[in-house]
Amino acid sequence: MHPAEHHGGPTWTPPPRDPEQPQPPAELRRILRLFRPYRGRLALVGLLVCASSLVSVASPFLLREILDTAIPQGRTGLLSLLALGMILTAVVTGVFGVLQTLISTTVGQRVMHDLRTAVYAQLQRMPLAFFTRTRTGEVQSRIANDIGGMQATVTSTATSLVSNLTAVVATVVAMVALDWRLTLVSMLLLPLFVWISRRVGRERKKITTQRQKQMAAMAATVTESLSVSGILLGRTMGRADSLTKSFADESERLVDLEVRSNMAGRWRMSTIGIVMAAMPAIIYWAAGLALQAGGPSVSIGTLVAFVSLQQGLFRPAVSLLSTGVQMQTSLALFQRIFEYLDLPVDITEPEQPVKLEKIRGEVRFEDVDFAYDEKHGTTLDGIDVSVPAGGSLAVVGPTGSGKSTLSYLVPRLYDVTGGRVMLDGVDVRDLDFDTLARAVGVVSQETCLFHASVADNLRFAKPDATDEELEEAAKAAQIHDHIAGLPDGYDTLVGERGYRFSGGEKQRLAIARTILRDPPVLILDEATSALDTRTEHAVQRAIDALSAGRTTITIAHRLSTVRDADQIVVLDGGRIAERGTHEELLGRDGRYAALVRRDARLVTAAQ
Repeated sequence: MHPAEHHGGPTWTPPPRDPEQPQPPAELRRILRLFRPYRGRLALVGLLVCASSLVSVASPFLLREILDTAIPQGRTGLLSLLALGMILTAVVTGVFGVLQTLISTTVGQRVMHDLRTAVYAQLQRMPLAFFTRTRTGEVQSRIANDIGGMQATVTSTATSLVSNLTAVVATVVAMVALDWRLTLVSMLLLPLFVWISRRVGRERKKITTQRQKQMAAMAATVTESLSVSGILLGRTMGRADSLTKSFADESERLVDLEVRSNMAGRWRMSTIGIVMAAMPAIIYWAAGLALQAGGPSVSIGTLVAFVSLQQGLFRPAVSLLSTGVQMQTSLALFQRIFEYLDLPVDITEPEQPVKLEKIRGEVRFEDVDFAYDEKHGTTLDGIDVSVPAGGSLAVVGPTGSGKSTLSYLVPRLYDVTGGRVMLDGVDVRDLDFDTLARAVGVVSQETCLFHASVADNLRFAKPDATDEELEEAAKAAQIHDHIAGLPDGYDTLVGERGYRFSGGEKQRLAIARTILRDPPVLILDEATSALDTRTEHAVQRAIDALSAGRTTITIAHRLSTVRDADQIVVLDGGRIAERGTHEELLGRDGRYAALVRRDARLVTAAQ
């Protein structure tokens, strides 16, 4: 049974998590570990940030000296030095800012690269069942949208946090040095601001989780409906308008979530901004009342310098609160990425794998059982079959009998749940992945061709293949003449999923690619079942050339392709119902003979 048939059902979804729950320290530490390889550069950024913050708070003190000393006393030289100091402060702060941005952006982009690569590598290791249950658009969305959405966090948020925190601390210290009483007045509302920002952060994080799920759903819709096969289906079924409406509905939901995400807590954060902007007036008012009440006076220079510091405090303070909101929002994206990185990998290489330098190609199934999961029951039960090196085995049976599943066990697309699959006397689970990839080649009904040239598609099997080797493989696969007749020959683009080529031509390209790979064991999984009779004969000649001298396991729907097999196994309900040669099985007049008669009737009806 094909895994897609067996597992047909809902799309894979990760376990639900409550986005409002506080994150465990372990998860926060995991995020910080992403930056560990770049801690040297991050330390340099920290030094630049601290230096920039310390230099920037010098300006108000210089301004106080200008207003209280240089101008009232007419000291022109001191005035010039103080003014020059303010200019140099601005220059140094600007240079430090540019360097800090360059380094932090580079580090952030490297972290994003590491994340993308880690997710891609993890998905490459996932079992085939994962991809039969997960929409392609969902996978693409995790890599593109979720990691892309974290760009602001990993490239600037961390630096912004350090920069603004340092600026706030340095500014507050400077304010205390100028006048602690005015500083106390300025800090009264700080706890309220922190509480508001945390509430806004939790609200936006919850909406962000919903938004990313909606973006994944929309990406999946686009991937499926705007593929070549999706366009063909939509046009021929007259569903183009319906698909457009469905996409519009998905987009409308995303619009609503985007607006909610951007507006969540906007009024509350604006209130913080208004209060912060009004603080200079409050300081002037408080200083004036203190003076009229006979309290300690504050010099004009100190008052102006303090307000200047306070205004300087406004930007990093609001930015710091916004950064906290952004970090809480980004945790939702990190969670979605970590869900993929934490997916269990069922098929792994052993700690001490066996490497076979010379592969003969003997394959044995020893009492093999297999079940996709407990819910669906056993797919294969007690399979015992031996295929000698260079021999041929054909596996036939009704749809859902487990034919394709049996073939997938040899290259370890799945692992057996009982028994063993042996290659040259070694359990395939004990072999290293490179040996297994060199040993087993698969030609399936669904041919995968990339949107690249014919030559590039062929060289996917052997990157260092020469042009002569490509031509020899194409000739053996009965496709060279067709390629040579194309305007660009082997440089011709095959098109998305190979739609510039017919089904038979794609199959022959796949066969040529496998010939280049030159595997000792060949799996032919319904390789000609979707072809017409004339095309099937051409492809069959290519398959015969490919099969020569190799151990061949053929999964067949059309029995005309397996008559010459050394051994034919008939599967029924996951068990071996019959086995023997073509003549032996016909003589028994059992299930195989019934399948042959069925094929004959279908051929007659087609004629």
